[in-house]
Amino acid sequence: MKRNILIAFAATCLLFSSTQAFALINFSVGIPLSHTITGKSADGTTNVPDGTSGFFIQIGLPLLPGIGIDNYKTKLKTGTCTGCWNIPIDLVTMYNLYYLLPIPIINLTLGAGIGTTEYQCTICGEIFDKGSASQWYASIGMPIIPLFDLHLSYRSVAAKNIKWKDGRGKEDNSGSVMGLGIGFNF
Repeated sequence: MKRNILIAFAATCLLFSSTQAFALINFSVGIPLSHTITGKSADGTTNVPDGTSGFFIQIGLPLLPGIGIDNYKTKLKTGTCTGCWNIPIDLVTMYNLYYLLPIPIINLTLGAGIGTTEYQCTICGEIFDKGSASQWYASIGMPIIPLFDLHLSYRSVAAKNIKWKDGRGKEDNSGSVMGLGIGFNF
């Protein structure tokens, strides 16, 4: 009887110690894997992404909202800005608040953020103003070894405010971003 209780206690401790839900501090880094743009430009075209790069970072304490930053660039192969002689880039920077739900075995994170989006292109940067953006996101992680987890994230981005300086309208670069990351809990 005592042996069974001891085994159950040890198994429970091992299970709970490998999740972020019971860590004192959680730290996570990630990268964007893909960026899909679903919004339309003022002229009716859609910007088509051609690769994305950047990072996601977040840090938090149990039972309190954590903070994070997303900073990524997406090359555009077709759309409004393709007349540039260099590759046009959509640069997104977001500041996030997130909450890690205290669920054993999986690490479920929900968050929201606000930030900016802009075109980085010699020509396009001169004809567009920086716009505002917002997002919500969810991340699900599985422990790979004690203190570490591997997680997949989905971000839904609303970026409808990149304005033409000549008053033609606004660009809508809303869409979604998938990411992969690793978390460390201690």
